[in-house]
Amino acid sequence: MASLLIADDHPLFRAALRQAARDALGDVQLFEAGALDQVLALLDAQPQVDLVLLDLHMPGNHGLAGLAAIRAQFPGVAVIVVSANDDPRVVRRALDHGAAGYLPKSAGLDELRDAIRCVLACETWLPPALRASVARAQSAPQDADLAARLASLSPQQFRVLALVAEGLLNKQIADRLDVQERTVKAHLTAIFERLGVRNRTQASVVLRELELSDPARQIEA
Repeated sequence: MASLLIADDHPLFRAALRQAARDALGDVQLFEAGALDQVLALLDAQPQVDLVLLDLHMPGNHGLAGLAAIRAQFPGVAVIVVSANDDPRVVRRALDHGAAGYLPKSAGLDELRDAIRCVLACETWLPPALRASVARAQSAPQDADLAARLASLSPQQFRVLALVAEGLLNKQIADRLDVQERTVKAHLTAIFERLGVRNRTQASVVLRELELSDPARQIEA
């Protein structure tokens, strides 16, 4: 039986994704989360999860950072990015950072079902309307390099990096992760080396490069 995690902060859209998953797979185990920290906690507690349907702009997630976190900490889990942003350049970036599929929020139930089936069959999925434009979109060299550098981090190193980006000090990170402060310092040394940076500020900038604007907020503004 397949196991899916629906990660979106809008209850109505989660309901649509639940229906699509049940229509596509019949017998399926479903989990839900409304914020990125809940997503990561659920994946840690439920290692059987096969697929995450990830909203790019849910609370705690900033663009592609959540995708990078999942791919770094749970590399065996497939991710379909779900977003109101259908810019081919953004789709290309998501694929370059490890997404197995990309699903605009404007997609119909048929496309939702197709995406779920396709990715669980270990294939990459894009909506037909976007395939040609995404194929023409060039991968940014810095994205390929950034994805490779982030992929070189261990799950715990990525957690430390994320907390550094939040502005936490070493002692605060140690308390949050329940480790010794010297362990945090050792992780930071390894993080700086693998990311090719010299200090905490430069390390934080690496994650900020994954931020994307939220089309929904632009409309509201």
